[in-house]
Amino acid sequence: MIWIALLLLALATMVPLVAMLFRPVVTRGRREADLALYRAQLAELEREAAAGRLEGDALRAAQVEVQRRLLQAPAEAAPATRGRALGFLPLVFLIPAAGLGLYLVQGTPDMPSAPHRERAEIAARDDELLNRLRERLAGLDPMSDAARQGFVMLGNAERSRGNADAAAEAWRRALASRFDVELAADLVEMEIGRGEFVAAGPILLRALTEAPQEPKLRFLLGVVEAEAGHPDRARATWRALLADSPPDAPWRALVERRLGALP
Repeated sequence: MIWIALLLLALATMVPLVAMLFRPVVTRGRREADLALYRAQLAELEREAAAGRLEGDALRAAQVEVQRRLLQAPAEAAPATRGRALGFLPLVFLIPAAGLGLYLVQGTPDMPSAPHRERAEIAARDDELLNRLRERLAGLDPMSDAARQGFVMLGNAERSRGNADAAAEAWRRALASRFDVELAADLVEMEIGRGEFVAAGPILLRALTEAPQEPKLRFLLGVVEAEAGHPDRARATWRALLADSPPDAPWRALVERRLGALP
């Protein structure tokens, strides 16, 4: 019975695709579609960065890749035709059949799913490990290098679990032991994502004192100024950053978009 149910489910998922193949074709240039997609991806990266879920090298690499695709978008493409669309119709049935055959050969149909109890046990083990880390940190000199490394690890773990408050507190304690510009930038970015612009200000200013030309810090300064209701200061900050940035800097597109959004 379960295989019959899976077959019916697969057929149900194919209905929208088959209906799409038989819909009237709406001509749209490939370049227009590509540009819309890449702009949407850049906007999504910006939201992820503002929320503190994507940052550093990963953010820059993703932005560079999307910008590269944006520049390489084709000038034009021939519109789709119904004949070409119908040519894909056999694939609608062949792909699920091939997937089922591959699963029967390589898959493990008898493997049970992870029940709620098992997931709860994993979460409990993670909590226990973090509690042990906190207990060890409580016995260390808070100004020692070992304590600093522990607080950095604790902040990373809490951020990955979505506990921004606990992550920010851990990173603040790490910075109190020894100030680090890179960690300070991460903390400022997290505070901005939480809407804590007042808390981000002093850390950002100290980091800029030690690394006044750091692009990430200069960008975040513009964000804080814009959110504080000072668009003129934000504009001046971001324009200065663009003036000092090379033409192929991966952050240029992001800064230009934020500039264009200022009132």
